[in-house]
Amino acid sequence: MKYHKIIIFALVLLGTTSCKKWLDVNSDPATPQKAKAEYLLSPIIYQMANNTATDNRIIFKYTQDMFGQDITSFTTAWEKHGYQTNSDIGGSMWRMVYLNFGPNLEDMIKDAEATNKWTYAGIGYAIKAWGFQLLTDAHGPVILDEAFREQLQFKYQDQPEVYARVREWSQKALECFTKTDEVGVSVLLAGVSGDQMYKGDRVKWRKFIYGLLAQQYSHLVNKVEFRTQYADSVVKYVDLSFSAATDDATINFAGATGADSNPFSQNFGMYTVTATTAPTYGRVSQNIVSLLTGGIRGTAAIDPKTSTDPRLTRMINPVPSTGVYRGAFPFNGTATTPHILGALSGTVLAPFPGKYLYANAARYPIMSYAQLQFAKAEALWWKGNANGAFTAYVNGIKGHMDFINLYGRNGNPAAPVITQVEIDDYLKTTEVAQNSASLTISDIMQQKYIAQWGWAGMEQWSDLRKYRYSSSVYRTYKQLETGDFYDRNLGRYAYRLRPRYASEYIWNRDELEKWGGLYGNYHTFETWSNLP
Repeated sequence: MKYHKIIIFALVLLGTTSCKKWLDVNSDPATPQKAKAEYLLSPIIYQMANNTATDNRIIFKYTQDMFGQDITSFTTAWEKHGYQTNSDIGGSMWRMVYLNFGPNLEDMIKDAEATNKWTYAGIGYAIKAWGFQLLTDAHGPVILDEAFREQLQFKYQDQPEVYARVREWSQKALECFTKTDEVGVSVLLAGVSGDQMYKGDRVKWRKFIYGLLAQQYSHLVNKVEFRTQYADSVVKYVDLSFSAATDDATINFAGATGADSNPFSQNFGMYTVTATTAPTYGRVSQNIVSLLTGGIRGTAAIDPKTSTDPRLTRMINPVPSTGVYRGAFPFNGTATTPHILGALSGTVLAPFPGKYLYANAARYPIMSYAQLQFAKAEALWWKGNANGAFTAYVNGIKGHMDFINLYGRNGNPAAPVITQVEIDDYLKTTEVAQNSASLTISDIMQQKYIAQWGWAGMEQWSDLRKYRYSSSVYRTYKQLETGDFYDRNLGRYAYRLRPRYASEYIWNRDELEKWGGLYGNYHTFETWSNLP
Protein backbone atom coordinates (compact mmCIF):
# COMPACT_ATOMS: atom_id res chain seq x y z
CA MET A 1 0.00 0.00 0.00
CA LYS A 2 2.87 2.36 0.73
CA TYR A 3 4.10 1.90 -2.88
CA HIS A 4 0.77 3.07 -4.29
CA LYS A 5 0.73 6.09 -1.98
CA ILE A 6 4.10 7.18 -3.31
CA ILE A 7 2.86 7.02 -6.90
CA ILE A 8 -0.28 8.98 -6.05
CA PHE A 9 1.79 11.61 -4.26
CA ALA A 10 4.03 12.00 -7.30
CA LEU A 11 1.02 12.45 -9.57
CA VAL A 12 -0.49 15.02 -7.22
CA LEU A 13 2.82 16.87 -7.12
CA LEU A 14 2.97 17.00 -10.91
CA GLY A 15 -0.61 18.15 -11.01
CA THR A 16 0.10 21.08 -8.69
CA THR A 17 3.11 22.34 -10.69
CA SER A 18 3.49 23.62 -14.21
CA CYS A 19 3.12 20.81 -16.74
CA LYS A 20 5.06 23.03 -19.14
CA LYS A 21 8.12 23.03 -16.87
CA TRP A 22 8.02 19.31 -16.06
CA LEU A 23 7.02 17.66 -19.30
CA ASP A 24 7.85 19.88 -22.27
CA VAL A 25 11.49 18.87 -22.45
CA ASN A 26 11.83 20.04 -26.06
CA SER A 27 11.65 23.63 -24.85
CA ASP A 28 14.01 23.09 -21.93
CA PRO A 29 17.60 23.62 -23.09
CA ALA A 30 18.89 21.61 -20.13
CA THR A 31 17.07 18.44 -21.21
CA PRO A 32 16.65 18.46 -25.01
CA GLN A 33 15.01 15.50 -26.73
CA LYS A 34 15.76 16.67 -30.24
CA ALA A 35 19.53 16.73 -30.60
CA LYS A 36 21.24 18.97 -33.10
CA ALA A 37 23.43 17.57 -35.85
CA GLU A 38 26.59 18.97 -34.26
CA TYR A 39 25.93 16.98 -31.08
CA LEU A 40 25.62 13.67 -32.93
CA LEU A 41 28.39 13.50 -35.52
CA SER A 42 31.43 12.90 -33.33
CA PRO A 43 29.90 9.94 -31.41
CA ILE A 44 28.70 8.43 -34.70
CA ILE A 45 32.18 8.61 -36.23
CA TYR A 46 33.57 7.00 -33.07
CA GLN A 47 31.23 4.06 -33.62
CA MET A 48 32.66 3.55 -37.11
CA ALA A 49 35.96 2.62 -35.48
CA ASN A 50 34.57 0.89 -32.40
CA ASN A 51 32.33 -1.57 -34.21
CA THR A 52 34.56 -2.42 -37.15
CA ALA A 53 37.39 -3.11 -34.70
CA THR A 54 35.11 -5.29 -32.61
CA ASP A 55 33.97 -7.42 -35.56
CA ASN A 56 37.50 -7.50 -36.97
CA ARG A 57 38.47 -9.64 -33.99
CA ILE A 58 36.78 -12.61 -35.64
CA ILE A 59 36.93 -11.50 -39.30
CA PHE A 60 40.71 -11.44 -38.88
CA LYS A 61 40.50 -15.14 -38.03
CA TYR A 62 38.76 -15.85 -41.35
CA THR A 63 41.20 -13.66 -43.28
CA GLN A 64 44.17 -14.96 -41.26
CA ASP A 65 45.35 -11.46 -40.39
CA MET A 66 45.48 -12.43 -36.72
CA PHE A 67 44.73 -15.42 -34.54
CA GLY A 68 44.28 -16.35 -30.90
CA GLN A 69 46.93 -17.82 -28.70
CA ASP A 70 44.75 -20.10 -26.60
CA ILE A 71 43.15 -23.40 -27.64
CA THR A 72 39.61 -22.77 -26.41
CA SER A 73 36.71 -23.99 -28.52
CA PHE A 74 35.77 -20.34 -29.06
CA THR A 75 39.11 -19.44 -30.64
CA THR A 76 39.46 -22.54 -32.78
CA ALA A 77 35.81 -22.41 -33.97
CA TRP A 78 36.33 -19.06 -35.70
CA GLU A 79 39.76 -20.01 -37.03
CA LYS A 80 38.21 -23.14 -38.54
CA HIS A 81 35.62 -20.95 -40.29
CA GLY A 82 32.94 -21.61 -37.73
CA TYR A 83 31.19 -19.32 -35.26
CA GLN A 84 30.10 -19.05 -31.65
CA THR A 85 26.56 -20.28 -31.09
CA ASN A 86 24.03 -18.23 -29.12
CA SER A 87 26.36 -15.25 -29.10
CA ASP A 88 26.46 -11.69 -30.42
CA ILE A 89 30.12 -12.07 -31.37
CA GLY A 90 30.30 -11.04 -35.01
CA GLY A 91 27.26 -8.79 -34.71
CA SER A 92 28.83 -5.44 -33.91
CA MET A 93 28.38 -3.91 -37.36
CA TRP A 94 24.73 -5.02 -37.20
CA ARG A 95 24.45 -3.15 -33.91
CA MET A 96 26.34 -0.19 -35.38
CA VAL A 97 23.95 0.31 -38.31
CA TYR A 98 20.68 -0.28 -36.48
CA LEU A 99 21.46 1.02 -32.99
CA ASN A 100 24.67 3.05 -32.67
CA PHE A 101 23.94 4.92 -35.90
CA GLY A 102 20.25 4.09 -36.07
CA PRO A 103 17.80 6.91 -35.28
CA ASN A 104 20.70 9.13 -34.21
CA LEU A 105 22.07 9.23 -37.75
CA GLU A 106 18.58 9.73 -39.17
CA ASP A 107 17.99 12.63 -36.76
CA MET A 108 21.35 14.15 -37.65
CA ILE A 109 20.52 14.15 -41.34
CA LYS A 110 17.02 15.55 -40.77
CA ASP A 111 18.25 18.34 -38.51
CA ALA A 112 21.07 19.20 -40.91
CA GLU A 113 18.72 19.40 -43.89
CA ALA A 114 16.22 21.51 -41.96
CA THR A 115 18.82 24.01 -40.74
CA ASN A 116 21.06 24.32 -43.81
CA LYS A 117 23.96 22.41 -42.28
CA TRP A 118 24.53 20.73 -45.62
CA THR A 119 28.01 19.44 -44.87
CA TYR A 120 26.62 17.56 -41.86
CA ALA A 121 23.86 16.16 -44.06
CA GLY A 122 26.35 15.05 -46.71
CA ILE A 123 28.57 13.39 -44.13
CA GLY A 124 25.48 11.71 -42.68
CA TYR A 125 24.47 10.20 -46.01
CA ALA A 126 28.07 9.15 -46.68
CA ILE A 127 28.29 7.34 -43.33
CA LYS A 128 24.89 5.73 -43.89
CA ALA A 129 25.98 4.45 -47.31
CA TRP A 130 29.28 3.19 -45.89
CA GLY A 131 27.55 1.43 -42.97
CA PHE A 132 25.02 -0.43 -45.11
CA GLN A 133 27.73 -1.37 -47.62
CA LEU A 134 29.79 -3.04 -44.89
CA LEU A 135 26.70 -4.60 -43.36
CA THR A 136 25.45 -6.30 -46.52
CA ASP A 137 28.97 -7.39 -47.48
CA ALA A 138 29.25 -9.04 -44.06
CA HIS A 139 25.79 -10.61 -43.81
CA GLY A 140 24.21 -10.68 -47.26
CA PRO A 141 20.46 -10.00 -46.76
CA VAL A 142 19.81 -7.29 -44.18
CA ILE A 143 16.97 -5.06 -42.96
CA LEU A 144 16.59 -2.16 -45.39
CA ASP A 145 13.15 -0.62 -46.00
CA GLU A 146 11.86 -1.55 -42.53
CA ALA A 147 14.94 -0.33 -40.65
CA PHE A 148 14.26 1.91 -37.62
CA ARG A 149 10.53 1.13 -37.50
CA GLU A 150 8.95 0.43 -34.11
CA GLN A 151 8.24 -3.28 -34.55
CA LEU A 152 9.73 -6.58 -33.44
CA GLN A 153 9.97 -8.48 -36.73
CA PHE A 154 11.59 -7.19 -39.90
CA LYS A 155 11.95 -8.42 -43.46
CA TYR A 156 15.34 -8.72 -45.12
CA GLN A 157 16.36 -7.50 -48.55
CA ASP A 158 19.28 -8.89 -50.50
CA GLN A 159 22.44 -7.26 -51.76
CA PRO A 160 21.22 -5.98 -55.16
CA GLU A 161 18.70 -3.71 -53.39
CA VAL A 162 21.15 -2.68 -50.68
CA TYR A 163 23.88 -1.93 -53.22
CA ALA A 164 21.44 0.23 -55.18
CA ARG A 165 20.43 2.13 -52.02
CA VAL A 166 24.10 2.70 -51.15
CA ARG A 167 24.52 4.35 -54.54
CA GLU A 168 21.41 6.49 -53.95
CA TRP A 169 22.66 7.68 -50.56
CA SER A 170 26.08 8.35 -52.06
CA GLN A 171 24.45 10.58 -54.69
CA LYS A 172 22.47 12.39 -51.99
CA ALA A 173 25.70 13.04 -50.12
CA LEU A 174 27.32 14.50 -53.21
CA GLU A 175 24.29 16.72 -53.79
CA CYS A 176 24.46 18.00 -50.21
CA PHE A 177 28.08 19.00 -50.74
CA THR A 178 27.01 21.35 -53.54
CA LYS A 179 24.79 23.42 -51.22
CA THR A 180 25.79 26.38 -49.07
CA ASP A 181 26.09 25.90 -45.32
CA GLU A 182 24.64 28.17 -42.68
CA VAL A 183 27.21 30.58 -41.21
CA GLY A 184 29.36 28.94 -38.53
CA VAL A 185 29.00 25.32 -39.67
CA SER A 186 32.62 25.05 -40.79
CA VAL A 187 33.80 26.15 -37.34
CA LEU A 188 31.67 23.46 -35.68
CA LEU A 189 32.98 20.76 -37.99
CA ALA A 190 36.61 21.75 -37.41
CA GLY A 191 36.23 21.81 -33.62
CA VAL A 192 37.19 19.16 -31.07
CA SER A 193 33.64 17.78 -31.06
CA GLY A 194 33.17 18.00 -34.82
CA ASP A 195 34.23 15.87 -37.78
CA GLN A 196 36.96 13.57 -36.47
CA MET A 197 37.80 12.30 -39.94
CA TYR A 198 38.21 15.28 -42.27
CA LYS A 199 37.25 18.33 -40.17
CA GLY A 200 34.46 19.11 -42.63
CA ASP A 201 36.65 19.06 -45.75
CA ARG A 202 34.06 18.52 -48.47
CA VAL A 203 36.64 17.68 -51.12
CA LYS A 204 37.95 14.76 -49.10
CA TRP A 205 34.47 13.55 -48.20
CA ARG A 206 33.59 13.50 -51.89
CA LYS A 207 36.69 11.41 -52.52
CA PHE A 208 35.62 9.08 -49.72
CA ILE A 209 32.23 8.55 -51.38
CA TYR A 210 33.85 7.83 -54.74
CA GLY A 211 36.16 5.36 -53.00
CA LEU A 212 33.16 3.59 -51.48
CA LEU A 213 31.56 3.27 -54.93
CA ALA A 214 34.82 1.93 -56.36
CA GLN A 215 34.93 -0.71 -53.64
CA GLN A 216 31.32 -1.71 -54.29
CA TYR A 217 31.95 -2.36 -57.97
CA SER A 218 35.24 -4.12 -57.21
CA HIS A 219 33.31 -6.76 -55.24
CA LEU A 220 31.58 -7.92 -58.43
CA VAL A 221 34.58 -9.58 -60.12
CA ASN A 222 32.64 -12.82 -60.59
CA LYS A 223 29.77 -11.17 -62.49
CA VAL A 224 29.75 -11.62 -66.27
CA GLU A 225 29.39 -7.84 -66.59
CA PHE A 226 32.60 -7.11 -64.69
CA ARG A 227 35.00 -6.95 -67.63
CA THR A 228 32.62 -4.96 -69.84
CA GLN A 229 30.98 -2.65 -67.28
CA TYR A 230 31.87 -2.86 -63.62
CA ALA A 231 35.65 -2.75 -64.08
CA ASP A 232 35.24 0.59 -65.85
CA SER A 233 33.23 1.85 -62.87
CA VAL A 234 36.00 0.77 -60.50
CA VAL A 235 38.57 2.71 -62.53
CA LYS A 236 36.30 5.75 -62.89
CA TYR A 237 35.60 6.06 -59.18
CA VAL A 238 39.16 5.31 -58.08
CA ASP A 239 40.35 8.14 -60.34
CA LEU A 240 37.79 10.46 -58.72
CA SER A 241 38.82 9.32 -55.24
CA PHE A 242 42.02 9.63 -53.22
CA SER A 243 45.00 11.03 -55.09
CA ALA A 244 47.56 10.21 -52.36
CA ALA A 245 47.83 8.74 -48.87
CA THR A 246 47.25 12.21 -47.45
CA ASP A 247 43.59 11.78 -48.50
CA ASP A 248 43.16 8.54 -46.56
CA ALA A 249 40.08 8.30 -44.36
CA THR A 250 41.32 7.93 -40.78
CA ILE A 251 39.66 8.71 -37.46
CA ASN A 252 41.42 10.84 -34.87
CA PHE A 253 41.82 9.70 -31.25
CA ALA A 254 43.27 11.66 -28.33
CA GLY A 255 44.56 8.53 -26.59
CA ALA A 256 44.36 9.85 -23.02
CA THR A 257 41.96 7.22 -21.65
CA GLY A 258 40.27 4.04 -22.80
CA ALA A 259 37.23 6.07 -23.80
CA ASP A 260 39.11 8.27 -26.28
CA SER A 261 41.72 5.79 -27.52
CA ASN A 262 42.07 3.86 -30.75
CA PRO A 263 40.10 0.58 -30.42
CA PHE A 264 43.24 -1.35 -31.39
CA SER A 265 45.24 0.22 -28.57
CA GLN A 266 46.54 -0.75 -25.14
CA ASN A 267 44.20 1.67 -23.37
CA PHE A 268 41.20 0.14 -25.09
CA GLY A 269 42.43 -3.36 -24.29
CA MET A 270 40.48 -5.35 -26.89
CA TYR A 271 43.48 -6.65 -28.88
CA THR A 272 46.46 -6.10 -26.66
CA VAL A 273 45.98 -8.56 -23.83
CA THR A 274 48.99 -10.57 -22.66
CA ALA A 275 49.40 -14.33 -22.61
CA THR A 276 48.30 -14.58 -18.99
CA THR A 277 44.84 -13.18 -19.72
CA ALA A 278 43.52 -15.61 -22.36
CA PRO A 279 44.69 -13.92 -25.57
CA THR A 280 41.80 -14.90 -27.81
CA TYR A 281 42.55 -12.21 -30.38
CA GLY A 282 45.30 -10.14 -31.89
CA ARG A 283 48.25 -12.48 -32.43
CA VAL A 284 50.07 -11.71 -35.68
CA SER A 285 49.68 -14.51 -38.21
CA GLN A 286 52.48 -16.34 -39.95
CA ASN A 287 50.58 -15.47 -43.13
CA ILE A 288 51.57 -11.78 -43.03
CA VAL A 289 55.09 -12.58 -41.80
CA SER A 290 55.57 -14.85 -44.82
CA LEU A 291 54.27 -12.20 -47.23
CA LEU A 292 56.74 -9.68 -45.86
CA THR A 293 59.70 -12.07 -45.98
CA GLY A 294 59.73 -13.52 -49.47
CA GLY A 295 56.42 -15.36 -49.75
CA ILE A 296 54.65 -13.23 -52.36
CA ARG A 297 56.49 -14.64 -55.37
CA GLY A 298 59.06 -16.95 -53.79
CA THR A 299 59.52 -19.01 -50.64
CA ALA A 300 59.25 -17.21 -47.33
CA ALA A 301 62.37 -17.15 -45.20
CA ILE A 302 62.53 -19.39 -42.14
CA ASP A 303 62.98 -17.51 -38.86
CA PRO A 304 63.97 -14.24 -40.55
CA LYS A 305 65.48 -11.34 -38.66
CA THR A 306 65.52 -8.98 -41.65
CA SER A 307 63.75 -8.57 -44.97
CA THR A 308 64.11 -6.77 -48.26
CA ASP A 309 60.60 -5.44 -47.60
CA PRO A 310 61.06 -2.38 -45.36
CA ARG A 311 57.51 -2.71 -44.07
CA LEU A 312 58.31 -5.78 -41.96
CA THR A 313 60.22 -3.88 -39.29
CA ARG A 314 57.63 -1.06 -39.25
CA MET A 315 54.53 -3.22 -38.97
CA ILE A 316 55.46 -6.17 -36.78
CA ASN A 317 57.48 -6.89 -33.66
CA PRO A 318 60.07 -9.66 -33.58
CA VAL A 319 60.16 -12.25 -30.83
CA PRO A 320 61.66 -10.25 -27.95
CA SER A 321 64.19 -12.88 -26.87
CA THR A 322 65.58 -13.79 -30.32
CA GLY A 323 64.82 -10.96 -32.74
CA VAL A 324 63.19 -13.50 -35.07
CA TYR A 325 59.99 -12.55 -36.89
CA ARG A 326 57.49 -15.34 -36.48
CA GLY A 327 53.71 -15.48 -36.41
CA ALA A 328 50.98 -17.73 -35.13
CA PHE A 329 49.23 -20.45 -37.13
CA PRO A 330 45.49 -21.13 -37.12
CA PHE A 331 43.77 -24.09 -35.46
CA ASN A 332 46.58 -24.89 -33.00
CA GLY A 333 47.22 -21.93 -30.71
CA THR A 334 48.68 -22.56 -27.29
CA ALA A 335 49.14 -20.27 -24.33
CA THR A 336 52.64 -21.63 -23.72
CA THR A 337 54.17 -21.25 -27.20
CA PRO A 338 57.02 -18.78 -26.57
CA HIS A 339 57.33 -17.35 -30.06
CA ILE A 340 53.71 -16.20 -30.08
CA LEU A 341 53.98 -14.38 -26.78
CA GLY A 342 53.71 -10.65 -27.40
CA ALA A 343 53.58 -11.06 -31.17
CA LEU A 344 50.89 -8.41 -31.56
CA SER A 345 52.28 -5.16 -32.88
CA GLY A 346 50.40 -3.14 -30.29
CA THR A 347 51.21 -5.26 -27.27
CA VAL A 348 52.12 -3.65 -23.97
CA LEU A 349 55.18 -5.88 -23.95
CA ALA A 350 58.61 -4.82 -25.23
CA PRO A 351 59.80 -4.09 -27.80
CA PHE A 352 57.94 -1.15 -29.24
CA PRO A 353 54.60 -1.00 -27.40
CA GLY A 354 51.86 0.45 -29.57
CA LYS A 355 53.68 -0.16 -32.83
CA TYR A 356 52.15 0.46 -36.29
CA LEU A 357 48.41 1.26 -35.92
CA TYR A 358 48.05 -0.01 -32.35
CA ALA A 359 48.99 3.00 -30.23
CA ASN A 360 46.50 4.83 -28.02
CA ALA A 361 46.50 7.99 -30.13
CA ALA A 362 47.07 6.33 -33.52
CA ARG A 363 44.64 7.31 -36.25
CA TYR A 364 42.18 4.52 -37.06
CA PRO A 365 42.02 3.79 -40.82
CA ILE A 366 38.71 3.41 -42.66
CA MET A 367 39.82 3.59 -46.32
CA SER A 368 43.17 4.14 -48.01
CA TYR A 369 44.64 5.32 -51.29
CA ALA A 370 46.74 2.16 -51.47
CA GLN A 371 43.82 -0.26 -51.31
CA LEU A 372 41.95 1.73 -53.97
CA GLN A 373 44.97 1.66 -56.28
CA PHE A 374 45.10 -2.10 -55.93
CA ALA A 375 41.37 -2.27 -56.71
CA LYS A 376 42.09 -0.29 -59.88
CA ALA A 377 44.99 -2.59 -60.76
CA GLU A 378 42.75 -5.61 -60.29
CA ALA A 379 40.00 -4.14 -62.51
CA LEU A 380 42.43 -3.21 -65.28
CA TRP A 381 44.12 -6.59 -65.10
CA TRP A 382 40.80 -8.34 -65.69
CA LYS A 383 40.07 -5.99 -68.59
CA GLY A 384 43.37 -6.95 -70.18
CA ASN A 385 44.97 -3.52 -69.70
CA ALA A 386 48.26 -4.83 -68.35
CA ASN A 387 50.14 -1.53 -68.57
CA GLY A 388 47.47 0.36 -66.65
CA ALA A 389 47.25 -2.43 -64.11
CA PHE A 390 51.01 -2.37 -63.56
CA THR A 391 51.04 1.40 -62.98
CA ALA A 392 48.24 1.16 -60.39
CA TYR A 393 49.96 -1.84 -58.77
CA VAL A 394 53.19 0.11 -58.25
CA ASN A 395 51.19 3.11 -57.01
CA GLY A 396 49.54 0.83 -54.48
CA ILE A 397 52.86 -0.40 -53.11
CA LYS A 398 54.23 3.13 -52.87
CA GLY A 399 50.94 4.30 -51.39
CA HIS A 400 51.18 1.78 -48.58
CA MET A 401 54.72 2.90 -47.80
CA ASP A 402 53.35 6.45 -47.54
CA PHE A 403 50.47 5.15 -45.38
CA ILE A 404 53.00 3.71 -42.93
CA ASN A 405 55.02 6.91 -42.86
CA LEU A 406 51.92 9.04 -42.25
CA TYR A 407 49.88 6.89 -39.87
CA GLY A 408 51.87 3.81 -38.85
CA ARG A 409 54.93 5.19 -37.11
CA ASN A 410 53.64 4.84 -33.58
CA GLY A 411 54.93 3.33 -30.38
CA ASN A 412 57.93 4.01 -28.21
CA PRO A 413 60.36 4.27 -29.84
CA ALA A 414 58.62 5.13 -33.09
CA ALA A 415 59.72 3.26 -36.19
CA PRO A 416 61.91 5.27 -38.58
CA VAL A 417 60.51 6.68 -41.79
CA ILE A 418 60.65 4.38 -44.82
CA THR A 419 63.09 6.21 -47.06
CA GLN A 420 62.85 6.67 -50.81
CA VAL A 421 65.99 4.55 -51.16
CA GLU A 422 64.30 1.69 -49.30
CA ILE A 423 61.20 1.99 -51.47
CA ASP A 424 63.22 2.02 -54.69
CA ASP A 425 65.30 -0.95 -53.57
CA TYR A 426 62.22 -2.98 -52.66
CA LEU A 427 60.58 -2.29 -56.01
CA LYS A 428 63.60 -3.89 -57.71
CA THR A 429 63.37 -7.15 -55.73
CA THR A 430 62.01 -10.45 -56.97
CA GLU A 431 58.97 -10.01 -54.72
CA VAL A 432 57.66 -7.28 -57.02
CA ALA A 433 56.60 -7.75 -60.63
CA GLN A 434 59.11 -5.87 -62.77
CA ASN A 435 56.89 -5.18 -65.75
CA SER A 436 53.33 -5.47 -66.99
CA ALA A 437 53.99 -8.74 -68.81
CA SER A 438 54.97 -10.52 -65.59
CA LEU A 439 52.19 -9.05 -63.42
CA THR A 440 49.70 -11.61 -62.06
CA ILE A 441 46.45 -11.26 -60.17
CA SER A 442 48.25 -12.92 -57.24
CA ASP A 443 50.84 -10.12 -57.23
CA ILE A 444 48.08 -7.53 -57.00
CA MET A 445 45.92 -9.21 -54.39
CA GLN A 446 48.77 -10.22 -52.08
CA GLN A 447 50.19 -6.70 -52.10
CA LYS A 448 46.68 -5.45 -51.37
CA TYR A 449 46.51 -7.96 -48.52
CA ILE A 450 49.64 -6.43 -46.98
CA ALA A 451 48.28 -2.89 -47.38
CA GLN A 452 45.02 -3.87 -45.65
CA TRP A 453 46.54 -6.13 -43.02
CA GLY A 454 45.53 -5.45 -39.45
CA TRP A 455 42.76 -2.91 -40.05
CA ALA A 456 40.62 -3.41 -43.21
CA GLY A 457 38.93 -6.63 -42.17
CA MET A 458 35.80 -6.39 -44.31
CA GLU A 459 37.58 -5.42 -47.53
CA GLN A 460 40.19 -8.09 -46.86
CA TRP A 461 37.45 -10.68 -46.45
CA SER A 462 35.60 -9.48 -49.57
CA ASP A 463 38.79 -10.05 -51.57
CA LEU A 464 39.43 -13.52 -50.21
CA ARG A 465 35.82 -14.57 -50.75
CA LYS A 466 35.56 -13.41 -54.35
CA TYR A 467 38.64 -15.54 -55.15
CA ARG A 468 37.22 -18.33 -52.98
CA TYR A 469 40.31 -18.42 -50.75
CA SER A 470 42.35 -19.64 -53.74
CA SER A 471 45.84 -20.88 -52.91
CA SER A 472 46.98 -19.80 -56.38
CA VAL A 473 46.01 -16.20 -55.57
CA TYR A 474 46.80 -16.17 -51.85
CA ARG A 475 49.92 -18.32 -51.72
CA THR A 476 50.59 -18.08 -47.97
CA TYR A 477 46.97 -18.53 -46.82
CA LYS A 478 46.66 -21.70 -44.71
CA GLN A 479 44.00 -23.80 -46.42
CA LEU A 480 41.46 -25.84 -44.49
CA GLU A 481 42.33 -29.52 -44.39
CA THR A 482 40.59 -32.59 -43.04
CA GLY A 483 40.22 -32.09 -39.32
CA ASP A 484 40.77 -28.33 -39.58
CA PHE A 485 37.20 -27.30 -40.31
CA TYR A 486 34.40 -26.54 -37.89
CA ASP A 487 31.94 -29.44 -37.54
CA ARG A 488 28.96 -27.44 -38.89
CA ASN A 489 30.88 -26.30 -41.99
CA LEU A 490 30.87 -29.62 -43.82
CA GLY A 491 34.34 -28.65 -44.99
CA ARG A 492 33.31 -25.29 -46.42
CA TYR A 493 34.81 -21.83 -45.93
CA ALA A 494 32.90 -18.96 -44.31
CA TYR A 495 31.24 -16.50 -46.71
CA ARG A 496 29.02 -14.45 -44.40
CA LEU A 497 28.53 -13.56 -40.77
CA ARG A 498 25.36 -14.78 -39.17
CA PRO A 499 22.92 -11.99 -38.19
CA ARG A 500 23.13 -10.61 -34.67
CA TYR A 501 21.89 -13.27 -32.28
CA ALA A 502 19.99 -11.23 -29.70
CA SER A 503 17.90 -9.26 -32.18
CA GLU A 504 17.41 -11.85 -34.93
CA TYR A 505 17.56 -15.41 -33.60
CA ILE A 506 15.31 -14.48 -30.69
CA TRP A 507 12.84 -12.05 -32.30
CA ASN A 508 13.10 -12.52 -36.06
CA ARG A 509 13.36 -16.29 -36.60
CA ASP A 510 10.56 -16.46 -39.17
CA GLU A 511 12.45 -14.14 -41.49
CA LEU A 512 15.73 -15.95 -40.88
CA GLU A 513 14.09 -19.20 -41.88
CA LYS A 514 13.13 -17.77 -45.29
CA TRP A 515 16.81 -17.16 -46.07
CA GLY A 516 18.20 -20.37 -44.60
CA GLY A 517 19.48 -18.58 -41.55
CA LEU A 518 18.48 -21.41 -39.20
CA TYR A 519 20.84 -23.87 -40.87
CA GLY A 520 23.99 -24.57 -38.90
CA ASN A 521 26.12 -23.90 -41.98
CA TYR A 522 24.29 -20.74 -43.11
CA HIS A 523 27.54 -18.79 -42.75
CA THR A 524 29.10 -20.88 -45.54
CA PHE A 525 26.46 -19.81 -48.13
CA GLU A 526 28.03 -17.47 -50.68
CA THR A 527 26.52 -13.98 -50.86
CA TRP A 528 25.01 -12.58 -54.07
CA SER A 529 27.97 -10.29 -54.78
CA ASN A 530 30.29 -13.29 -54.87
CA LEU A 531 28.24 -15.40 -57.28
CA PRO A 532 28.40 -15.43 -61.11
